Amino acid sequence: MRAVVLGIGNTILTDEAAGVRSVELLELRYQVPDNVLVIDGGTSGMEMIEDLSDLDFLIVIDVVKTGAAPGTVVKIAGDEIPVFFRRKLSPHQIALPDVLASLELLDAMPKEIIVLGVEPISLELGMEMTPTIAEQVPVLVEMAVAELRARGYQLDALSAKVD
Repeated sequence: MRAVVLGIGNTILTDEAAGVRSVELLELRYQVPDNVLVIDGGTSGMEMIEDLSDLDFLIVIDVVKTGAAPGTVVKIAGDEIPVFFRRKLSPHQIALPDVLASLELLDAMPKEIIVLGVEPISLELGMEMTPTIAEQVPVLVEMAVAELRARGYQLDALSAKVD
């Protein structure tokens, strides 16, 4: 069983950094097994094809525009995934649908994909997330860990928690 936790986003656009900051925190808080790859995808695109090919499970962590209140954490799965990728929040989201479409053409799609996200407050130029969104980063991490554990992946907490 192979899984990837992919954090995507742009760290110079305030809340857009939530996905990247989530995977950073995941690696600080947990011993990740060899069959789980944690990727800071930033604003990457097609160069991720190899890492995302033939996975059993893909978790994408990102900011999402669902129309919910800012700071709302959401899980998008199943039939909702294609709908999510049709609504573009920022330029990096153009790349991931292209990667997934290519994987589908190559018959290498992940068997299961979920998106864990938070509704942003600001996407303005800036290096700091808004406090409300920053507070949701540990929530996204715990959601990702719970999803992995529910599928049999063994993640052990490291002794010192880092916030």
